[in-house]
Amino acid sequence: MTSDILGFPRVISESIAAKIRERFGLSRERVLLSSSHTHSGPVVRESLVLIYDIDAGQAEVIRRYTAFLEAKVVEAVDTALRNLAPAQLAMGRGTAGFGVNRREKRPAGYVIGVNEAGVFDREVPVLRVSGTDGRLRALLFSYACHNTTLGGDKYLIHGDYAGVAQQELEIRNPGAMALFMAGCGADANPHPRGTMELVRSHGLELAEAVQKAQSDKLVPVQGELRSAFERIELPLSTPPTRAELEQKLASTDVYRQRNAKAQLAILDGGKDLPRTYPYPLQVLKLGGTATLVALAGEVVADYGLRLKQELGPAGRLWVVGYSNDVFAYIPSRRVLEEGGYEADNSMIYYGLHGPWVPEIEEIIVGKVREMVGKIR
Repeated sequence: MTSDILGFPRVISESIAAKIRERFGLSRERVLLSSSHTHSGPVVRESLVLIYDIDAGQAEVIRRYTAFLEAKVVEAVDTALRNLAPAQLAMGRGTAGFGVNRREKRPAGYVIGVNEAGVFDREVPVLRVSGTDGRLRALLFSYACHNTTLGGDKYLIHGDYAGVAQQELEIRNPGAMALFMAGCGADANPHPRGTMELVRSHGLELAEAVQKAQSDKLVPVQGELRSAFERIELPLSTPPTRAELEQKLASTDVYRQRNAKAQLAILDGGKDLPRTYPYPLQVLKLGGTATLVALAGEVVADYGLRLKQELGPAGRLWVVGYSNDVFAYIPSRRVLEEGGYEADNSMIYYGLHGPWVPEIEEIIVGKVREMVGKIR
């Protein structure tokens, strides 16, 4: 299930998965919920809870919209299952060049900017779904770049470049559905960015890459679908003390204040601050041809590049982020050591203390390697 929202937090994704299991009998490993991570989508419940200054009326609107969204997802699954038909799958690859590493090194440290010499992944994986008559039914594709051409000064409901790409592909291929999954691009931004004209330009570039890839010689995907879903406890650094949190209440940064209040509320409720987070991982094996690895959270490019290099073969491993739970950034060891927004400050807005321990990259990669090995 793909979506043009910021992400499905755990409370929503698990609610949807439970409804799907109860109504259709689909087990959890058969359900993958992903998002494009557009910053121009509606707010959903429990997502980035500390970044919004909302009142009771707005909270009720968000609650109602979230219930509507969950129902629409279940309805879409129902429609898909009632319209099952034999299909032919094939996989291809393209490239798009507008995604650029955004971790710019300054004398005071790393800031969000433009770093064209930084780490990035510009690959565009494509899965073509055709009927037995050869007619195109769907295109599934991804790109490892923040879906944020539009900035915080634009108050629009919009799919950003991913939405434009999907719309353009459906225009070019009447009767087919275009589906976008965000890759491991938490440390990449579209460049340039900021205007609706650039949204369209980037979207059209991505659509052209997909169209070209699905028109070239593709690798047929054959065999049964196998899947696996597991959670691992991802360790956080040592929690702050009550005294440290109380000091942060005096911060001039309202978000640091809110985060400190949220952590103190946990302590006041008689609970300890969490030392781990239940991190979901999902692997889909598409016959003997391709493997899709779905990581949760806002995952930096190092993960996608490393997993593809280590678990290939080349061109056969597809890695996406923003799947099943969007609850924090997932930095690599390199990014944690360098510091900056993705490593440190981003935790504030998601309501977590942090940062993560440096070992999280090895923990995640090791578990993915184990899961892929089990379902080969």
